[in-house]
Amino acid sequence: MAHHDVFECVINVSEGQDEPILRQFERSAGSSFRHRHSDPWHNRSVFTLINSADELLLDVQWMLRNAVDALDLEFHDGVHPRFGVVDVVPFVALDPTQRSLALALRNQTAEWLGDLGVATFLYGEVNGVERTLPEVRKGAFVTLTPDFGPAVPDEEVGATAVGERPILLAWNMFVEGVDLTAAKRLAGQLRRPGIRTLGLAVGSRLQVSCNLVDPFATGPAAAYDALIELLPAEASISECELVGLAPRAVLDAINPNRWSQLGLSEELTIESHLENVATTRS
Repeated sequence: MAHHDVFECVINVSEGQDEPILRQFERSAGSSFRHRHSDPWHNRSVFTLINSADELLLDVQWMLRNAVDALDLEFHDGVHPRFGVVDVVPFVALDPTQRSLALALRNQTAEWLGDLGVATFLYGEVNGVERTLPEVRKGAFVTLTPDFGPAVPDEEVGATAVGERPILLAWNMFVEGVDLTAAKRLAGQLRRPGIRTLGLAVGSRLQVSCNLVDPFATGPAAAYDALIELLPAEASISECELVGLAPRAVLDAINPNRWSQLGLSEELTIESHLENVATTRS
């Protein structure tokens, strides 16, 4: 199926340890489920769903209902910032000319979640103005009221940010030879318009966690090389990790000899998971 017929939804759930529940979520996502990345220290999982618009909407709703019913934010402990059991739900048009349809999917999902009793914030284009996910995290229940659902978050479920955005890469670099204070400082120095960063302790390891918001302009190789320039002499990058899937075009822009260094592979491309798109739910 051509890219212009399909949409991606990258559901970030505040659970990364309970395998039986995570496998249940995979099944509930039906034929749209393509990939899951889980991290026990972040206690977070990223589910990639891809399908035609109608099938995707149905599968997203099935999975979100499962997650809202199964998880409890009051018992959640993890190093990644979160404000809900279903934390972030971005829709992505794989064909950029179809962004209006992705916005419609976002709006339908956000309204549906609100009706389910979840305090829901929109991000992306909101009333003609661009609202970013960091702005939602910072302003939720302070300067921003929910767009749908209750004005006060349910303690067990929390709140959800439902967005529409272009393709981005969630991508992490593990650093050695520095402490957490230095990792946070390095993340701040690396941060720029194309790269959102956090410095985190992930178990016994330290991580510069990145969102590459325009990976075609500033991709993993550029971010890696920029961090290498910032590292003190005794420090190094021990491993890189892609969270979710990347467009093949991002890999094509990088020398294949570097893919392994950067945590990239053909198996982690969107295109390698596009077979059997839009099969009917049995």
